[in-house]
Amino acid sequence: MAERVETELGGAPDIVVNNAGVFQVAAITEMPMRLFSDVLDTNLFGPFLIIHAFAAKMKQRGSGHFVSLGSIADRGIFPENGAYAPAKYALRAMHEVLRIELRGSGVRATLVSPGPVNTDMWDGITFSGPERIVPDRGAMLTPGDVASAVLYAVTQPATVNVDELRLSHS
Repeated sequence: MAERVETELGGAPDIVVNNAGVFQVAAITEMPMRLFSDVLDTNLFGPFLIIHAFAAKMKQRGSGHFVSLGSIADRGIFPENGAYAPAKYALRAMHEVLRIELRGSGVRATLVSPGPVNTDMWDGITFSGPERIVPDRGAMLTPGDVASAVLYAVTQPATVNVDELRLSHS
């Protein structure tokens, strides 16, 4: 994938948005190992591989921007969130390391951490605990809300790095 991107763009991209994600819920004691692995593969290892593919080249060029999509689950947990929250906590930590390693290079890094977003990721999600009900989808953020936050971060002057944006529905 990285070779194809660089061929089509003539080098490393100017902006990378790490937005792939999966959300699965299960009690840790009942969680299939495959579910845990799949969530970490997509939500943590996927962004790592993308950053690994392009960061050095962007640094060498002296410009670029990585935007990683976190979640409110990168700072808070709830029952049956034993795969997603650890993946998002780790993504936030990886973002912090990347931001420090890129400081002064001309390459920026932003973490956008939204609350629930009304996407098909919620289709089929059910919680087994009595206190956990799927949030009202009409009260969720929209994909456009998240896109606007990403656009805000990447359109700031080159001297400004938006370290992190946390989004919630008003």
